[in-house]
Amino acid sequence: MTGAGLGVVQGCVAARGGRIVHVGDDAGAPDAIQTLDCEGRWITPGLIDCHTHLVHAGDRAREFELRLQGASYEEIARAGGGIVSTMTAVRAASEADLVSASLPRLDALIAEGVTTVEIKSGYGLTLDDEAKMLRAARALEVARGIRVRTTFLGAHALPPEFRGDADGYIDLVAGTMIPAMVGLADAVDVFCEGIGFTPGQTERVFAAAAANGLPVKLHAEQLSNQHGAALAARHGALSADHLEHLDDAGVAAMAAAGTVAVLLPGAFYFMRETRKPPVDALRAAGVPIAIATDCNPGTSPLTSLLLTMNMGATLFRLTVEECLAGVTRHAARALGLANEIGTIEPGKACDLAIWDVESPAELVYRIGFNPLHDRVIGGR
Repeated sequence: MTGAGLGVVQGCVAARGGRIVHVGDDAGAPDAIQTLDCEGRWITPGLIDCHTHLVHAGDRAREFELRLQGASYEEIARAGGGIVSTMTAVRAASEADLVSASLPRLDALIAEGVTTVEIKSGYGLTLDDEAKMLRAARALEVARGIRVRTTFLGAHALPPEFRGDADGYIDLVAGTMIPAMVGLADAVDVFCEGIGFTPGQTERVFAAAAANGLPVKLHAEQLSNQHGAALAARHGALSADHLEHLDDAGVAAMAAAGTVAVLLPGAFYFMRETRKPPVDALRAAGVPIAIATDCNPGTSPLTSLLLTMNMGATLFRLTVEECLAGVTRHAARALGLANEIGTIEPGKACDLAIWDVESPAELVYRIGFNPLHDRVIGGR
């Protein structure tokens, strides 16, 4: 995959030591110790799910019922449901419990050609419980041999013990939690929203992340326009995610900073939203667009990146090329891994998905059908 579109190359992919060393004509390939005949099948980079809350305990099926009866996400959250409900389950779970509960979700993604997953914390909301979630994410990486990027999302919701004292909680996140997450987290995220944290509080978290050498990401403009995307761009954020209420100034700021727009059609669908992200404006400004499952128990209990691509096309009118780039090249960039994965070219990790399809469009077109033939991770 090269350039603005999807480059198509016929021939072979050769790897040595887990790295791609040749792509193209068979005649130019190095001598092989082992070969895998793909029998003319399509090969893509291994898929990348660049925004998930995959590690959690419990479920929120009852809240789903309440929303069907007319309750809003905000009403449920303010009544003690939402993120705080999952927090209670996570605090009660051991690290082993979290790993056991999360493995089936991870396995569903892997079965569809996913080779890299981002996993956020954010349901513990104490130092020990947030660290427990990130350790569980690292354990999943070891258990399945795939690449996991961890994101510290301590500023996800206000825990009950800090009710009425959001600034006090942000003091804890910025002053105590973030320094303790160095070496355990690959990035820092914030839920910047009317029911989350203010732009000023977000800025304090970002400053602490920078002081500790951690890149930042942001849940921005999902339910309202808090101008979070522009704030994230000012801090050189890897990505701003959701973006249904993103305005022109936010688009321009993201374009100037190179911040990736991560769209989450599963949450849009599940919450029955009607305001779509400004895809045309993002395209016109040249903002890279990634898409992800947003796998989480409350607003996107989705464990299919293939279905996510179909949703991106049908709900947001993304093209086939945009969907495929959104789960490969641009998803890698959203994780700060553009030099490592996301395209099939010499020097990058040999993470591949091999498909039983007649054309790449089938990967976006089909619903509830998995045409994966095989996966290669690190050349294996």
